[in-house]
Amino acid sequence: MSLVVDLCGLRLANPFIAASGTFGYGVEYQGLLDLSLLGGIVSKGLYLEPREGCPTPRIVETPSGLLNAIGLQGVGVRHFVSDVLPRLASCGTRVFVNVCGDTVEEYAEVSRILDGAPGVAGLEINISCPNVKKGGMAFGGDPKMTQEVVAAVRRVTRLPVIPKLSPNVADITVFARTCEDAGADALSCINTVLGLAVDVEARRPRLAFGTGGLSGPAIRPIAVRMAWQAARAVRIPVIGIGGIASASDALEFLIAGCRAVQVGTANFVDPGLYPRLTQELEAYLERHGLRDIHEVIGTLQYPGLERAKEA
Repeated sequence: MSLVVDLCGLRLANPFIAASGTFGYGVEYQGLLDLSLLGGIVSKGLYLEPREGCPTPRIVETPSGLLNAIGLQGVGVRHFVSDVLPRLASCGTRVFVNVCGDTVEEYAEVSRILDGAPGVAGLEINISCPNVKKGGMAFGGDPKMTQEVVAAVRRVTRLPVIPKLSPNVADITVFARTCEDAGADALSCINTVLGLAVDVEARRPRLAFGTGGLSGPAIRPIAVRMAWQAARAVRIPVIGIGGIASASDALEFLIAGCRAVQVGTANFVDPGLYPRLTQELEAYLERHGLRDIHEVIGTLQYPGLERAKEA
């Protein structure tokens, strides 16, 4: 029973990747979880310099997920390279780094530094965070700026470039094609959905930042739809993200055309869920008489979707 997937020329033991912002830098889980059980991990977002992030409160629970405004708090790329990466050298899984910036030049410089760092498998370009005043959605919500960032990163690195797309746009296929044309090797779909929670007694937002990014089961149907649209619009692989807590959840993305998936909010509920996910996925393949995960990927069949696309 093979769960191995190829992503941008990289062999992943299985399609499950821990999503950025939900798994620290990976080192926090050493001794608690065998990281080799994951297909990969994506680090917290990194700028050139350390970043404090948003004031508290930063997280609000919702009936079916989390609303967060962390603000991309981080240690800075140089500290990550010198102090964190060496501790991940023997983790046994692929390490992707989430790259952030306030300017095109900062995205490029962070990527240039990471290009020569041992142990980095690829760069996830964060052009879609809704919880920062500069950068973030400003780049991911404008096709021209998306093109500039992706092209600038492409020029300075040989590593796989994987832009993380925003759901807070009218047509995700426009941004998917823009990224592909600018030299991206894959796409991460999607980031959190912009939301607002209100403290009705105080009549104020429940998050100090005001709005925040909604994640968890509530957004999965939105994420599956957008990932499916992106996968049909481009030739490069798509990584599905949004509300995955079981193999069945992951299979929605894989069947819709994603090559791999990222697990986010579920890490806060059950950080040891990865053995269960792989067991459930193997059981699914066995139940359907399949031997390889590739027999599932991109197999969605539903004529109504074709009619809706044509309309």
